[in-house]
Amino acid sequence: MGRLASVAASQLLKGEEINIVNAEKAIVSGQRDSIFREYYAVVARGSREHGPHFPKRPERILKRTVRGMLPYRTKRGREAMSKLRVYVGVPREFVGQPVEQLEAAKMKGFSRANYIELGELAKRLGSHF
Repeated sequence: MGRLASVAASQLLKGEEINIVNAEKAIVSGQRDSIFREYYAVVARGSREHGPHFPKRPERILKRTVRGMLPYRTKRGREAMSKLRVYVGVPREFVGQPVEQLEAAKMKGFSRANYIELGELAKRLGSHF
């Protein structure tokens, strides 16, 4: 997910429009239990009345990760964020269109025990996507 977010952020800053589909299948590398503990700590940090509010849905977690790699408080960063769309699954308008997989975002040589899919992480955080 981090590699995907960094590639997307650099392309957004160049002015491209980015549509990310199947956000629930993005992979977060690391030990499963430690990943869950870290994300749960971030989600639990805020309260209902006061932030920070961290998302629980997979598409929003991915979008927040990309936002963290952009200067989102500047005009340039806000314009870049407005060109990003993240979807769970494949929406109707993209069915049948060619899908581009970024080589720089692919993980090579990892074992099943050392990653968690974003959809599984979101469900463990309490999301009902």
